[in-house]
Amino acid sequence: MSFLSKGAPKVIPWKVLLVDDEPDIHDITKLTLSRFRLDGRPLTFLHAYNTAQAKEILGSESDIALVFLDVVMDTEDSGLEVARWMRQDLDNQFTRIVLRTGQPGQAPEERVIVDYDINDYKEKTELDRTKLFTTTFAALRAYRDIMKVEEARRTQMSYREGLERVIEASAHIFQQRNLKDFASGLLQQVVALLRLEQSALLRLRGASVIRGQDEYEVLAQIGDMNDVLGEQDLIAQLNEAHQNRISRLHGDTFVGYFPNSSSGKASLLVLKGVESVSELDEKLLEVFCSGVAIAFDNILLNQEITDTQAELILRLGDVVESRSNEAGNHVRRMAQVCQLLGRKAGMPEEETAILMHASPMHDIGKIATPDAVLLKPGKLTPDEWEIMKQHPEVGMSILDGSSRPILKAAAVIAHQHHEKFDGSGYPQGLKGEQIHPYARIVAVADVFDALMHKRVYKDAWPVEQVTDYMREIAGKHLDPNIVGLLIENMDAALDITRRFPD
Repeated sequence: MSFLSKGAPKVIPWKVLLVDDEPDIHDITKLTLSRFRLDGRPLTFLHAYNTAQAKEILGSESDIALVFLDVVMDTEDSGLEVARWMRQDLDNQFTRIVLRTGQPGQAPEERVIVDYDINDYKEKTELDRTKLFTTTFAALRAYRDIMKVEEARRTQMSYREGLERVIEASAHIFQQRNLKDFASGLLQQVVALLRLEQSALLRLRGASVIRGQDEYEVLAQIGDMNDVLGEQDLIAQLNEAHQNRISRLHGDTFVGYFPNSSSGKASLLVLKGVESVSELDEKLLEVFCSGVAIAFDNILLNQEITDTQAELILRLGDVVESRSNEAGNHVRRMAQVCQLLGRKAGMPEEETAILMHASPMHDIGKIATPDAVLLKPGKLTPDEWEIMKQHPEVGMSILDGSSRPILKAAAVIAHQHHEKFDGSGYPQGLKGEQIHPYARIVAVADVFDALMHKRVYKDAWPVEQVTDYMREIAGKHLDPNIVGLLIENMDAALDITRRFPD
C-alpha cells in the first residue's frame, strides 16, 4: 500500500557560511564555487564579517553544512573562538569547519585541529580554484553522510520511542476504554514519525449522532487545525476518501482512509504540511498503521457499546418526554447544555461525556406515573403532587445496580435532579454539595430549557426574563456557580437551542 504519491523532489541547496573580515574573500569564494554541485544540489552562501555576526547566523540557522572560517578578524584568534563556541556552547557537532588563515603562524595546524575540532585547515594562498572545489566537496560529502547516519538514528529512536508510547497508550486504553485518548496517542506517533506540526484523526459518526451535527467527528488533533477542518476543499477531500475508500495527497495535505474491519466504520487521517516523505518513513508508517489496526478496532468496538447505550438512553428519554407531552428535542438540548456546563466547570472530558449521555434519563421514573397525574393540565392536588414526587425514587430503582458508568450516572441523576441547593427539594432534602455535581448541572439545564420553550402550562419566556429568573433562584433552587457558568456562556447555550428546535 502506498500512502503518498511522489512528485518532483524539491532541490534544497547546501548552506555555506563565509566568515571573513575581507569582503574580497567573500566575493572570490562565491564566484569560484558558483557552479558547484553535489548530488545535484547547488550552494547558497551566508556572510559574516566578524565574530558577532558569525554567532548570530550560526545560532539562527540549524542546517549550515559548511563554514569557511577566518582565524584573524576582530582579534588574533576570533576564528578559533567561533569554532570553540560552535562545538561547545552551541553543541553543533555536524557542521563542517574549514579554517582559513593568511597568517599560519597565528594558529599552528596540528594544535588547532585537535583542540578546536576543526575538519580542515588551509592557508588562503594555497586555496586555488581546484583545491577550493576539492575541499568543499570533501567537507559537504562528509556532512551529507553524517546527516544520513543521524537521520537514520533519529528515525530509529523516534520509531522505538513511538512503539513504547503506543504500548503504554494501549495498556491505558484497554483499562479506560477511552477512544479519544487512544486516538491522540496514535496521532502523536504518526506526527513524530513524519516530523509534522499539524494533523487530525477523524471518523464517520455512528448511530448515536445527534441530528444537526457534522458528519465527521474529530477524535484528536495536533496543532491549530480548526480553520483547516472547516475548509470546504478539505470537506470535499474527506468525502472523496470516504466514498471511494482511497488515500490521496492534495498539495501539502494528505487525507488517508483507514477502514475498521470489525466495526464497519472508517477513520480518516489528515496530515497538513506534507511535502515529501522518505521511503523509510513510508514503510514505518505502513507498519505502524497495520500494527495498531487491531487495537483500534477493539477500542472502536468498546466505543460502539457506549454509543449504543447512549442511543438507547436517548430514545428512551424521548419516549418518557413524549408520554408527558414534552417537546421532542428537550432531552437532546439538555444533553448538549449539560456537556457545555460540564466542560466549563472543568470536569474531565470522560466524565463530561458520561454526563451528556446519562442526562436524558433524568425523568425515567415518570414512566410509572399515572396518566391522570402526569397529563393533568391544571394544578395538582396535594395527593397528586405526592404521587408525582415519587418519580425520582422510581427512576433510581429502575437504573440502580448497573455497573455501566452511564447507567450508574443516570441513576444518580434520576434520583437527585429535583433536590434544591437550599435543601428544600425532594426526595432526600439534600443541600449544596451533598447533591451530586451531575444532578446539579442537570437541574440547571432542565430549568433553562423548560423556561425557554412553550409547555402546556406556559408560553416560552424571552431570554432576558429567563436570565433574570435564574439569577433569582440561584443559591435557592439551583447551584449559583453553575447558573453563573450558564449565564457566562449564554450565547453557546442559545446556539444549542437554535440547533435543536421543537
